[in-house]
Amino acid sequence: MSIGNSPEDERPFEDDREDARPSIGRALQQARIAAGLTVDDVSNATRVRIAIVHAIEADDFTPCGGDVYARGHIRTLAKAVDLDPAPLLEQFSATHGGGRPAPTPAAPLFEAERIRPERRGPNWTAAMVAAIVAVVGFVGFTAFKGDDGGTAQVADGSTPSTSKTASPTPKNEKPGTPTPAPSDSAIAAAPQDKVTVQVSAADGKSWISAKDHNGRLLFDGLLQQGDSKTFQDSEKINLVLGDAGAIQLYVNGKKIDDDWRPGAVERLTYTKGDPQVG
Repeated sequence: MSIGNSPEDERPFEDDREDARPSIGRALQQARIAAGLTVDDVSNATRVRIAIVHAIEADDFTPCGGDVYARGHIRTLAKAVDLDPAPLLEQFSATHGGGRPAPTPAAPLFEAERIRPERRGPNWTAAMVAAIVAVVGFVGFTAFKGDDGGTAQVADGSTPSTSKTASPTPKNEKPGTPTPAPSDSAIAAAPQDKVTVQVSAADGKSWISAKDHNGRLLFDGLLQQGDSKTFQDSEKINLVLGDAGAIQLYVNGKKIDDDWRPGAVERLTYTKGDPQVG
């Protein structure tokens, strides 16, 4: 009788090796949960539909509409949960065949898929509207030019003050200079016994969440580019930034100059006095 390991004795070792590397969907789900984000949070931050996020986390890539779109969704979701997308893309290529796609066509196709719902109108409609506007403008310009003699005479007979009275802008506007952030002055005059945080979507849109020191939700939503929100509490403000690279922060009257990567998810805490990240 020979003594040795049976096939059953070897199976746990093989299973451990297989389980050591989670599936693509499982890895994305674990990273999302570790970041404290829900599927709705990730969908709002990435513009990937909730149904597709659920399907990818279940390793079902059929709703993506093809391997190229699936790779694009994997890359976007990985960045949203602060996960390196390269190993996941290699794992996808190994399990779905075809090798790694050429990088040049993949990005334009994926971006086209993401913006398609916002541009459903036919192209010829916009062209027709532009042509009509051009014709109306040309007719108006021709009529105005035909009456140019009388207009010129009136202009010549008018005093210089006529043209100058129309040029001044209202006192609350300064032409040629950018409008300052609406709450900058409020932050500069913020009371010293409170923490005041201004969040501005300066370089793009981003999902943000803000809570006070009791954990009460102050805001949870998407800031479009140019939007800003100001939060104030007696002790501290807790923030989650879905795309920190698009955000500019002012805390207690000071600009925060942290160089966050585009697409990075940041969890921050600010208290009274000199800004300190908790």
